[in-house]
Amino acid sequence: MPDVPKISAADVSKVATLARLSLTGDELTTATAELSAMLDHFADIDALDLDGVEPMMQPTPLANVMREDIEGETLDRDEVLGQAPLTEDGRFRVPPIIGIED
Repeated sequence: MPDVPKISAADVSKVATLARLSLTGDELTTATAELSAMLDHFADIDALDLDGVEPMMQPTPLANVMREDIEGETLDRDEVLGQAPLTEDGRFRVPPIIGIED
């Protein structure tokens, strides 16, 4: 019976409330159908014979690609700061953004 939802609209509504989501009636219907389809898919996966299949965390091998940390040429500090509209103590001066009342 693939047309019978595996999850009820009441369940989806409860989860939406817990997640602080406000769903309209149409959104609730859509979410219920989508979650039910996901549960059907999970049931298909559960039905697979996976004995002897080693669990994995990543389908492709991962490796950190690191380079040597070598100091190179940089921009001249005075030249860069000379282009800034405001500087203070050898740094860029920016307007504060925290604690400003609108």
